[in-house]
Amino acid sequence: MCGRYASSRRPEDLAGIFEIEKWDPEETLEPDYNVAPTKEVYAVLDRPLKDADDKRPVRQLRKLKWGLVPSWSKNPEGAARMINARAETVHEKPSYRRAFAARRCILPADGYFEWVTGKGERDLEVEGKKKRPRKQPYFVLPADGSVFAMAGLYEFWRDRTLPDDHPQAWWATCSVITTEAEVTPLAVAPEDGPHALAEIHPRMPLMLTPDRWDGWLDPARTDLDALRGLLEPPPAGLMRAYPVTTAVSNVRNNGPELLKELEGPEEGTLF
Repeated sequence: MCGRYASSRRPEDLAGIFEIEKWDPEETLEPDYNVAPTKEVYAVLDRPLKDADDKRPVRQLRKLKWGLVPSWSKNPEGAARMINARAETVHEKPSYRRAFAARRCILPADGYFEWVTGKGERDLEVEGKKKRPRKQPYFVLPADGSVFAMAGLYEFWRDRTLPDDHPQAWWATCSVITTEAEVTPLAVAPEDGPHALAEIHPRMPLMLTPDRWDGWLDPARTDLDALRGLLEPPPAGLMRAYPVTTAVSNVRNNGPELLKELEGPEEGTLF
Protein backbone atom coordinates (compact mmCIF):
# COMPACT_ATOMS: atom_id res chain seq x y z
CA MET A 1 0.00 0.00 0.00
CA CYS A 2 1.03 3.62 -0.45
CA GLY A 3 -1.07 6.05 1.55
CA ARG A 4 1.46 8.76 2.28
CA TYR A 5 4.78 9.86 0.81
CA ALA A 6 7.26 12.74 0.72
CA SER A 7 8.10 14.83 -2.33
CA SER A 8 10.51 17.70 -1.76
CA ARG A 9 12.59 17.89 -4.95
CA ARG A 10 12.37 21.08 -6.97
CA PRO A 11 10.97 20.90 -10.50
CA GLU A 12 14.34 22.02 -11.85
CA ASP A 13 15.94 18.97 -10.25
CA LEU A 14 13.25 16.63 -11.51
CA ALA A 15 13.63 18.09 -15.00
CA GLY A 16 17.27 17.07 -15.02
CA ILE A 17 16.69 13.62 -13.54
CA PHE A 18 13.90 12.66 -15.94
CA GLU A 19 15.02 14.68 -18.98
CA ILE A 20 11.87 16.78 -18.92
CA GLU A 21 11.18 18.75 -22.10
CA LYS A 22 8.15 20.72 -20.90
CA TRP A 23 6.89 22.00 -17.57
CA ASP A 24 4.88 25.05 -16.62
CA PRO A 25 6.41 27.19 -13.83
CA GLU A 26 2.85 28.15 -12.87
CA GLU A 27 2.30 24.54 -11.82
CA THR A 28 5.19 24.58 -9.34
CA LEU A 29 4.36 22.83 -6.07
CA GLU A 30 5.88 23.56 -2.70
CA PRO A 31 7.97 20.78 -1.13
CA ASP A 32 5.56 18.39 0.57
CA TYR A 33 6.82 16.14 3.35
CA ASN A 34 3.44 14.55 4.01
CA VAL A 35 1.71 13.92 0.70
CA ALA A 36 -1.75 12.52 1.34
CA PRO A 37 -4.56 11.33 -0.97
CA THR A 38 -6.42 14.04 -2.94
CA LYS A 39 -3.39 16.36 -2.84
CA GLU A 40 -1.80 17.69 -6.03
CA VAL A 41 1.44 15.91 -6.91
CA TYR A 42 4.10 15.93 -9.60
CA ALA A 43 3.91 13.34 -12.35
CA VAL A 44 6.28 12.60 -15.22
CA LEU A 45 4.56 11.53 -18.43
CA ASP A 46 5.08 11.32 -22.19
CA ARG A 47 2.24 12.93 -24.11
CA PRO A 48 1.80 15.16 -27.20
CA LEU A 49 1.48 18.83 -26.33
CA LYS A 50 -2.04 20.21 -26.50
CA ASP A 51 -2.83 22.07 -29.75
CA ALA A 52 0.67 21.39 -31.13
CA ASP A 53 1.14 20.47 -34.80
CA ASP A 54 3.83 17.99 -33.82
CA LYS A 55 2.05 14.99 -32.33
CA ARG A 56 5.16 13.27 -31.00
CA PRO A 57 5.11 12.43 -27.27
CA VAL A 58 6.88 15.04 -25.17
CA ARG A 59 8.37 14.29 -21.74
CA GLN A 60 6.42 16.54 -19.34
CA LEU A 61 6.27 17.33 -15.65
CA ARG A 62 2.60 17.76 -14.82
CA LYS A 63 0.53 18.50 -11.75
CA LEU A 64 -2.09 15.83 -11.03
CA LYS A 65 -4.46 15.06 -8.17
CA TRP A 66 -3.69 11.86 -6.27
CA GLY A 67 -6.77 9.64 -6.42
CA LEU A 68 -7.72 8.35 -9.86
CA VAL A 69 -11.11 9.13 -11.37
CA PRO A 70 -11.83 6.88 -14.40
CA SER A 71 -13.00 8.77 -17.48
CA TRP A 72 -16.36 6.94 -17.39
CA SER A 73 -17.17 7.83 -13.77
CA LYS A 74 -20.39 9.74 -13.17
CA ASN A 75 -18.76 11.70 -10.35
CA PRO A 76 -15.37 11.95 -8.60
CA GLU A 77 -16.57 10.78 -5.21
CA GLY A 78 -14.48 7.60 -5.20
CA ALA A 79 -11.15 9.31 -5.92
CA ALA A 80 -9.87 9.09 -2.35
CA ARG A 81 -10.22 5.30 -2.54
CA MET A 82 -8.44 5.01 -5.89
CA ILE A 83 -4.97 5.96 -4.73
CA ASN A 84 -3.44 2.52 -5.33
CA ALA A 85 -3.68 -0.04 -8.14
CA ARG A 86 -2.38 -3.57 -7.62
CA ALA A 87 0.30 -4.65 -10.09
CA GLU A 88 -1.16 -8.15 -10.21
CA THR A 89 -4.57 -7.01 -11.51
CA VAL A 90 -4.07 -3.53 -12.97
CA HIS A 91 -4.36 -4.88 -16.54
CA GLU A 92 -7.85 -6.27 -15.98
CA LYS A 93 -9.62 -4.03 -13.47
CA PRO A 94 -12.17 -1.76 -15.24
CA SER A 95 -11.01 1.29 -13.29
CA TYR A 96 -7.39 0.94 -14.36
CA ARG A 97 -7.01 -1.13 -17.52
CA ARG A 98 -7.48 1.72 -20.01
CA ALA A 99 -4.97 3.89 -18.22
CA PHE A 100 -2.55 0.98 -17.94
CA ALA A 101 -2.68 0.51 -21.69
CA ALA A 102 -2.20 4.15 -22.65
CA ARG A 103 -1.68 6.57 -19.74
CA ARG A 104 1.23 5.56 -17.55
CA CYS A 105 3.30 7.97 -15.52
CA ILE A 106 6.03 8.17 -12.91
CA LEU A 107 5.32 9.79 -9.57
CA PRO A 108 8.64 11.05 -8.17
CA ALA A 109 9.13 10.93 -4.42
CA ASP A 110 11.82 11.08 -1.76
CA GLY A 111 10.32 7.94 -0.27
CA TYR A 112 7.10 6.73 1.33
CA PHE A 113 5.74 6.28 4.84
CA GLU A 114 4.38 3.03 6.16
CA TRP A 115 3.11 2.05 9.59
CA VAL A 116 4.31 -1.23 11.02
CA THR A 117 1.69 -3.75 12.07
CA GLY A 118 1.93 -7.04 13.89
CA LYS A 119 1.63 -10.31 11.97
CA GLY A 120 -2.00 -10.84 12.94
CA GLU A 121 -2.92 -7.38 11.72
CA ARG A 122 -1.03 -7.89 8.45
CA ASP A 123 -2.89 -11.16 7.85
CA LEU A 124 -6.21 -9.36 8.35
CA GLU A 125 -5.21 -6.65 5.90
CA VAL A 126 -4.18 -9.16 3.25
CA GLU A 127 -7.63 -10.72 3.63
CA GLY A 128 -9.21 -7.29 3.15
CA LYS A 129 -10.45 -7.05 6.71
CA LYS A 130 -10.21 -4.01 8.95
CA LYS A 131 -7.09 -3.76 11.03
CA ARG A 132 -6.42 -2.04 14.33
CA PRO A 133 -4.93 1.48 14.57
CA ARG A 134 -1.58 2.12 12.90
CA LYS A 135 1.57 1.90 14.93
CA GLN A 136 5.15 3.12 14.48
CA PRO A 137 5.71 4.93 11.14
CA TYR A 138 8.78 4.18 9.03
CA PHE A 139 10.19 6.10 6.11
CA VAL A 140 11.27 3.93 3.19
CA LEU A 141 13.61 5.30 0.52
CA PRO A 142 16.38 4.27 -1.90
CA ALA A 143 19.53 3.54 0.08
CA ASP A 144 21.65 5.59 -2.32
CA GLY A 145 19.52 8.72 -1.92
CA SER A 146 18.27 8.66 -5.52
CA VAL A 147 14.73 9.61 -6.51
CA PHE A 148 12.03 7.08 -5.66
CA ALA A 149 10.29 6.68 -9.03
CA MET A 150 6.88 5.15 -8.34
CA ALA A 151 5.00 3.55 -11.22
CA GLY A 152 1.69 5.31 -11.72
CA LEU A 153 -1.35 5.74 -13.97
CA TYR A 154 -3.20 8.91 -14.90
CA GLU A 155 -6.64 9.73 -16.24
CA PHE A 156 -8.71 12.70 -17.41
CA TRP A 157 -12.27 13.15 -16.20
CA ARG A 158 -14.78 15.68 -17.52
CA ASP A 159 -17.08 17.35 -15.02
CA ARG A 160 -20.28 17.64 -17.08
CA THR A 161 -21.83 20.03 -14.57
CA LEU A 162 -19.41 22.77 -15.66
CA PRO A 163 -19.08 24.63 -18.97
CA ASP A 164 -16.20 23.83 -21.33
CA ASP A 165 -14.29 26.99 -20.49
CA HIS A 166 -14.43 26.48 -16.73
CA PRO A 167 -10.92 25.98 -15.21
CA GLN A 168 -12.15 22.94 -13.27
CA ALA A 169 -14.07 21.32 -16.12
CA TRP A 170 -11.33 18.70 -16.52
CA TRP A 171 -9.75 16.71 -13.72
CA ALA A 172 -6.29 15.15 -14.17
CA THR A 173 -5.83 12.41 -11.60
CA CYS A 174 -3.42 9.59 -10.82
CA SER A 175 -2.87 6.39 -8.87
CA VAL A 176 0.23 4.60 -7.52
CA ILE A 177 0.84 0.99 -8.55
CA THR A 178 1.72 -1.30 -5.66
CA THR A 179 3.28 -4.74 -5.49
CA GLU A 180 4.16 -7.32 -2.85
CA ALA A 181 6.67 -5.99 -0.36
CA GLU A 182 10.21 -7.35 -0.49
CA VAL A 183 11.03 -10.19 1.87
CA THR A 184 14.78 -9.90 1.27
CA PRO A 185 16.93 -7.92 3.73
CA LEU A 186 16.96 -4.14 3.46
CA ALA A 187 20.18 -2.52 2.27
CA VAL A 188 20.14 -0.50 5.50
CA ALA A 189 17.86 -1.63 8.33
CA PRO A 190 17.25 -0.17 11.79
CA GLU A 191 19.06 -1.99 14.57
CA ASP A 192 15.88 -2.35 16.61
CA GLY A 193 13.18 -2.86 14.02
CA PRO A 194 12.16 -4.57 10.77
CA HIS A 195 14.87 -5.97 8.54
CA ALA A 196 12.71 -6.41 5.43
CA LEU A 197 9.93 -4.32 3.94
CA ALA A 198 7.49 -7.20 4.28
CA GLU A 199 7.97 -6.97 8.05
CA ILE A 200 6.52 -3.46 7.92
CA HIS A 201 3.64 -3.98 5.50
CA PRO A 202 2.65 -6.65 2.93
CA ARG A 203 2.52 -4.11 0.06
CA MET A 204 4.84 -1.42 -1.29
CA PRO A 205 4.83 1.07 -4.19
CA LEU A 206 6.34 -0.38 -7.36
CA MET A 207 9.65 1.40 -7.86
CA LEU A 208 10.89 1.74 -11.43
CA THR A 209 14.65 1.69 -11.93
CA PRO A 210 15.98 4.15 -14.58
CA ASP A 211 16.35 1.43 -17.21
CA ARG A 212 12.53 1.04 -17.21
CA TRP A 213 11.52 4.69 -17.31
CA ASP A 214 11.40 5.13 -21.09
CA GLY A 215 9.55 1.86 -21.69
CA TRP A 216 7.02 2.59 -18.98
CA LEU A 217 6.28 6.12 -20.18
CA ASP A 218 6.12 5.32 -23.91
CA PRO A 219 2.42 5.70 -24.94
CA ALA A 220 3.10 3.74 -28.12
CA ARG A 221 3.61 0.61 -26.06
CA THR A 222 0.12 -0.84 -25.67
CA ASP A 223 0.70 -4.61 -25.70
CA LEU A 224 -0.52 -5.73 -22.30
CA ASP A 225 1.76 -8.76 -22.05
CA ALA A 226 4.83 -6.65 -22.78
CA LEU A 227 3.68 -3.97 -20.36
CA ARG A 228 3.11 -6.49 -17.61
CA GLY A 229 6.77 -7.39 -17.90
CA LEU A 230 7.56 -3.88 -16.68
CA LEU A 231 5.66 -4.59 -13.47
CA GLU A 232 8.37 -6.88 -12.14
CA PRO A 233 9.69 -5.70 -8.77
CA PRO A 234 13.08 -3.95 -8.81
CA PRO A 235 16.22 -5.83 -7.78
CA ALA A 236 16.42 -6.60 -4.07
CA GLY A 237 18.67 -4.70 -1.70
CA LEU A 238 18.06 -1.16 -3.00
CA MET A 239 16.00 0.18 -0.10
CA ARG A 240 16.46 1.34 3.45
CA ALA A 241 13.91 2.08 6.18
CA TYR A 242 14.06 3.92 9.47
CA PRO A 243 11.58 5.00 12.17
CA VAL A 244 10.22 8.55 12.12
CA THR A 245 8.03 10.61 14.40
CA THR A 246 4.40 9.65 14.82
CA ALA A 247 3.60 13.29 13.99
CA VAL A 248 3.47 12.18 10.35
CA SER A 249 0.27 10.32 11.17
CA ASN A 250 -1.53 13.67 11.26
CA VAL A 251 -1.92 14.99 7.71
CA ARG A 252 -1.87 18.57 9.00
CA ASN A 253 1.79 18.17 9.99
CA ASN A 254 4.27 18.98 7.24
CA GLY A 255 7.97 19.78 7.25
CA PRO A 256 11.43 18.22 6.87
CA GLU A 257 11.38 17.21 10.54
CA LEU A 258 8.97 14.41 9.56
CA LEU A 259 11.85 12.71 7.72
CA LYS A 260 14.28 12.86 10.65
CA GLU A 261 15.56 9.42 11.57
CA LEU A 262 14.83 8.32 15.12
CA GLU A 263 17.20 6.14 17.10
CA GLY A 264 14.37 3.68 17.67
CA PRO A 265 10.57 3.36 17.76
CA GLU A 266 8.78 5.99 19.81
CA GLU A 267 7.67 4.98 23.27
CA GLY A 268 4.32 3.24 23.26
CA THR A 269 4.57 2.08 19.62
CA LEU A 270 5.31 -1.34 18.19
CA PHE A 271 8.05 -3.05 16.59
